[in-house]
Amino acid sequence: MAEHRTMQRAALLDAARSLLSEGGTEALTFPALAQRTGLARSSVYEYFRSRAAVVEELCAVDFPVWAAEVESAMAEADSPRDKVEAYVRQQLTLVGDRRHRAVVAISAGELDAGARERIRAAHGGLISMVVQALGDLGHQQPRLTAMLLQGVVDAGVRRIEMGAAEVPEEIIQATVSMALDGVKGA
Repeated sequence: MAEHRTMQRAALLDAARSLLSEGGTEALTFPALAQRTGLARSSVYEYFRSRAAVVEELCAVDFPVWAAEVESAMAEADSPRDKVEAYVRQQLTLVGDRRHRAVVAISAGELDAGARERIRAAHGGLISMVVQALGDLGHQQPRLTAMLLQGVVDAGVRRIEMGAAEVPEEIIQATVSMALDGVKGA
């Protein structure tokens, strides 16, 4: 019985990933989850009390996997500059991944304060990955620089997600260039 419940929960999370990927947070509804999984709508409520609870669990499951991919890309880089590039490039490359869609689909208004705090802590862990490399590059306040760098990455993520006129690789390259060389140009 427990294994069956685990499988149904996993199916619900997978359906949620698909819905988020296809239509954003508006598409993530309990009727849609029920339809995708073949469960009764009342059964969905047995697993999750709200849409926010679905999103929160997706983040708890998917964010560590996503962060591990960023960390792995950074580990393969040799120099601090290459580590910063890997940090930026890997996050932007993952934008098309359904797990990433769940992570970025979070709307502050949909989650309670505790959930928002857990997600902020997870993002803080991601930012911590790049602090050492920034310090090695000579930044006097590497944690502040890391937070600002993440803002540049987040802007690139939003640009890709909105289906901007540029192709994703152009956005990735422009974001990497901004992160590594600022606005000085080529």
